[in-house]
Amino acid sequence: IFFSRRNAGYIETQNLTRVSEFHLLGFSEDPDLQPLIFVLFLFMYLVTVLGNLLIILAVTSDSHLHTPMYFFLCNLSLADVGLTSTTVPKVIVDVHTHSTVISYVGCLTQMSFSITFGCMDDLLLTVMAYDRFVAICHPLHYQVIMNPHRCGFLVLVSVVASLLHSLLHSLMVLQVTCFKDVDISSFFCDPSQLLNLTCLDTIIHDIFVCFVGVVYAFLPMSALFFSYYKIVSSILRVPSPGGKYKAFSTCGSHLTVVCLFYGAGLGVYLSSTFSLSPQQGAWASVVYTLVTPMLNPFIYSLRNRDIKRAIWRLLSNTVSVLCIWSAGWKSSKTEY
Repeated sequence: IFFSRRNAGYIETQNLTRVSEFHLLGFSEDPDLQPLIFVLFLFMYLVTVLGNLLIILAVTSDSHLHTPMYFFLCNLSLADVGLTSTTVPKVIVDVHTHSTVISYVGCLTQMSFSITFGCMDDLLLTVMAYDRFVAICHPLHYQVIMNPHRCGFLVLVSVVASLLHSLLHSLMVLQVTCFKDVDISSFFCDPSQLLNLTCLDTIIHDIFVCFVGVVYAFLPMSALFFSYYKIVSSILRVPSPGGKYKAFSTCGSHLTVVCLFYGAGLGVYLSSTFSLSPQQGAWASVVYTLVTPMLNPFIYSLRNRDIKRAIWRLLSNTVSVLCIWSAGWKSSKTEY
């Protein structure tokens, strides 16, 4: 098994049976672009984490938002924070240290967590579509169907299925004893990129990809499209325009996030299939793993009065507590 190691003046070919590290070559190595990439990723990461944590705090602190829809939204925000925290900090450190190296163990760990949280995003969006389907198509039985036990069970199934997905990929890579190359054309250990570097038999690789695609892509998307088909059919039967708008507004934010999530995923697939430039595929992955989680809090907060009200109440309470603490600290300091 041969791979090319890049040196300053020549390309050296070596014969390896074991790999101890990989090279992440997702972005341009131009020194002039490194500060821009560093600032851009750091800013987007902070916005993503703070925005999603703000959604979680707002929902948990407001008793009026303790409903199935916002319960699933909290779990989606947790998955988004986990996905970005798995991939982006490594990019920030690499740009700062001018390094592209990631260890074999570190690469497998990053791949496992990114698969887990990415799959959780996919499955939770499907669960949220089912929740909207029940709310619009069976409103009288909504409280009975979407009871707390069923909501917890649906989230638990999503977590277990995501862990199984990650375990399948990890077992597939762990049984590989050699790789065709150590250069990964992405800014993180993308599972598809890593599998393409293995020396697995083509038939085994294709069967594995098809199986995973059917179970974790086709089935959730089919359930999601079926739910929205029923939702649209029910909305069209509503006689008044005001009733149609009210019914559609309850799932507008979720539909926007679904389109953004699957649109970005489709962009990653098309770029990896037809693009000849590794940088284009890497930037497409940025949209999927960073831009989408960053925009989710804005989509749900800007289009939802309850979320906006809860966020403002949380911020005002926080400011009040800080003011009281500051006044008490100043008074105690004066007495002292």
